Amino acid sequence: MANFSKSNVPQFSVEVYQNEYLPEGGREVNAIVTVTSTGGGTTGGVPLSGAAATPTHVPGQASKAAVVIMVDCSGSMDYPPTKMRNARDATAAAIDTLRDGTSFAVVGGTHVAKEVYPGNGGLAVADARTRARAKEALRALSAGGGTAIGTWLRLTDRLLGAADVEIRHGILLTDGRNEHEAPEDLRAALESCAGRFTCDARGVGTDWEVKEVTAIASALLGTADIVADPAGLAADFTQMMENAMGKEVADVALRLWTPVGVEIKFVKQVAPTVVDLTDRRTGAGPRAGDYPTGSWGDESRDYHVCVQVPQAGIGQEMLASRVSLILPDPSGGAPQTLSQGLVRAVWTEDMVASTSINPQVAHYTGQAELAQVIQQGLDARKSGDFDGATAKLGRAVQLASASGNEDTAKLLSKVVDVVDAATGTVRLKAKVAEADSMTLETRSTKTVRVKK
Repeated sequence: MANFSKSNVPQFSVEVYQNEYLPEGGREVNAIVTVTSTGGGTTGGVPLSGAAATPTHVPGQASKAAVVIMVDCSGSMDYPPTKMRNARDATAAAIDTLRDGTSFAVVGGTHVAKEVYPGNGGLAVADARTRARAKEALRALSAGGGTAIGTWLRLTDRLLGAADVEIRHGILLTDGRNEHEAPEDLRAALESCAGRFTCDARGVGTDWEVKEVTAIASALLGTADIVADPAGLAADFTQMMENAMGKEVADVALRLWTPVGVEIKFVKQVAPTVVDLTDRRTGAGPRAGDYPTGSWGDESRDYHVCVQVPQAGIGQEMLASRVSLILPDPSGGAPQTLSQGLVRAVWTEDMVASTSINPQVAHYTGQAELAQVIQQGLDARKSGDFDGATAKLGRAVQLASASGNEDTAKLLSKVVDVVDAATGTVRLKAKVAEADSMTLETRSTKTVRVKK
């Protein structure tokens, strides 16, 4: 494990957990890579309200961050009328949580995207005056029109792209399906925005499509969640903005270098949520590739790296992969290596050594399967395959119970009656509230950390 730091960058550390021993003929090497960032900022704090609690900004010091809030203003936001009011209040709460000096804008989203504030094709800089003006501008938000989320994202990208900042972040709220543009238009917008800003996505109520909202968050390396009751929006928006304000460094990449003959099978983030990064690799010189991790504050995340090594004889050992954290140089110079760790392979005839599974690897393999069987079970239930749904959701109950994932176990218990958690014996509930089913689906990728 190595650490590197600069005064303006949080300190990063990399720890590798693996069983490096392989039997004769063994080729698959699995490792959990824990990345921890410290000393860079915070990822939360006391909600801010009133002038006295306004976050301070050092005069003359440029802010590192820019944030755009995208608010759904489609016609359905009027049903019930309190929904639009809650969305306005939540956006106001988020604006109150902005640090002084942070660049920001508000976008109203229908079948087209509209600048609500500051409305001049650019961003405002947060201070007492601009916060007050932005909240005044929210009064003009009214419901009417369709939903074309790709247009909201493209406008946000233009606004954030013009800002000379390190951290670019979006917050997106929708209450409906993306019915006024083709699915490929949304996919194209996500592809063009990926790597340019991160985005947290929220669905309010129960008339939106879970897979759309989670796809947005996944593509833009943010969080996704449901706010079933619009009254909960203000607290959720405040928390999201606090987390955004805690980010200190952006565009950190996980770089994997592999020797000749080694193939990467997959790279996944496995905590705090499961995100498959395998297909997001960009080349980084001979036998090296970068996988995006987004923005960091004070936090820790786990990644599962699986590689295939060439066959070797008993007693041989090799470096299977070198894992580095890379921070690009904005001016195009050599990137900075923040930290690195090594994944090894050692061939042994000791059966006990070569057959034991590392506890971290076992735990996160189970958490990834848990996310998968929940999705499969809910899809089966929607399509009327109740036997398939019972089997998959039963397996989910078993995995959640065994791994101590109590939050997911509670969500599952609202969809199935648990007869025996240890064996995964369950019965589908005859009636399930739509909000309960959608909450389980939206939060299915949330994992618990392994007890080290």
